[in-house]
Amino acid sequence: MRVLLSPDKFAGTLSAPEVVAAVSQGWRDVAPGDELLARPLADGGPGFLEVLAAALDGRRIPVRTVDPLGRPVAGEVFVTGDTAYVESAQACGLHLLTAAERDPRATTSYGLGLLVAAAVESGARRVVVGLGGSATNDAGAGMLAALGAAAVDGAGLVLPYGGAALTAVAGLTGAPRLRAVELVAATDVDNPLLGLHGASNVYGPQKGATKADVLLLDSALERFAQVLERDLPSCPPGLAQLPGAGAAGGLGAALLALGGRCESGIGLVSRLIELPQALAGCDLVITGEGAFDHQSLRGKVVAGVAGAARDLGLPCVVLAGRVSAGRREAAAAGVTEAYSLVEHFGDEQAALTRPAEGLRELAARLARQWSRS
Repeated sequence: MRVLLSPDKFAGTLSAPEVVAAVSQGWRDVAPGDELLARPLADGGPGFLEVLAAALDGRRIPVRTVDPLGRPVAGEVFVTGDTAYVESAQACGLHLLTAAERDPRATTSYGLGLLVAAAVESGARRVVVGLGGSATNDAGAGMLAALGAAAVDGAGLVLPYGGAALTAVAGLTGAPRLRAVELVAATDVDNPLLGLHGASNVYGPQKGATKADVLLLDSALERFAQVLERDLPSCPPGLAQLPGAGAAGGLGAALLALGGRCESGIGLVSRLIELPQALAGCDLVITGEGAFDHQSLRGKVVAGVAGAARDLGLPCVVLAGRVSAGRREAAAAGVTEAYSLVEHFGDEQAALTRPAEGLRELAARLARQWSRS
């Protein structure tokens, strides 16, 4: 039996490699003779760099940066060949803030700019920025400031951190220092920057925005998008409505304005870790994430893995902290079965505090069911 293990992280509890380790142990306890292939995945959000660094030869460069409130935090750049990879969540991540600190009116992407600057200084010719899990809603204004192009008001004064301050934006001062690198935004979010499906409306409430905040932020980002189109020669027309512009609180828009392009995060990582080749010789695929819900089936890791397995006629099992996706929807996406830690333990708190134990037990159950050993 050849089993491919290709999960995403379980947000807030286990990284993708830790999920693989727990599932591997449970399976081997029952069927030690089976071959297990480990291919942990990420879609551009938290864990993006860890997954790539585990699969590829390269060097990890530590970088001192700041979190969404401007406090010092450790980050890194992963360089392989002429490409540098950066994870926005290391500087902009929602996990860096307590629930009480979440305020997209004030949070900044400045720390991501420091990471991108370090990637540029590494000598890379291409910089890939993984987008996801952000606490910011400033359309990359902070990132641009760190790169040398700060947003200013009508008097020429640099604006403070946060999306709300962009209600007063009148222009940019300076120019981005990028040394002609190619920029790629790795994301599986295709939301535009503005409107009902935009960054503020869809993701703002998850970051602490009230209904009034959402209206304020959407208006501020509209004004900033107009400034970007006017002041950055590399900015494409119609920026605010381009697919992916709304990713990570509008960081997608800033990267597009800098002449970058969007690429599927799950597609990029799958290619780099050679997922298609691993799938080709397998009998069973196991994937998973913290919450398997309707959003999982729209371009996230589980959907990518299950769809690839389906296309090859392979069964695919999902392990998750919680399962709420409809069975019919999941089956259409290529999911054969789905198992929940909450259901396994019969208790949500146990699922949160003992995820590795639960995954080992579920994997042992799967081995008894599926293995030919």
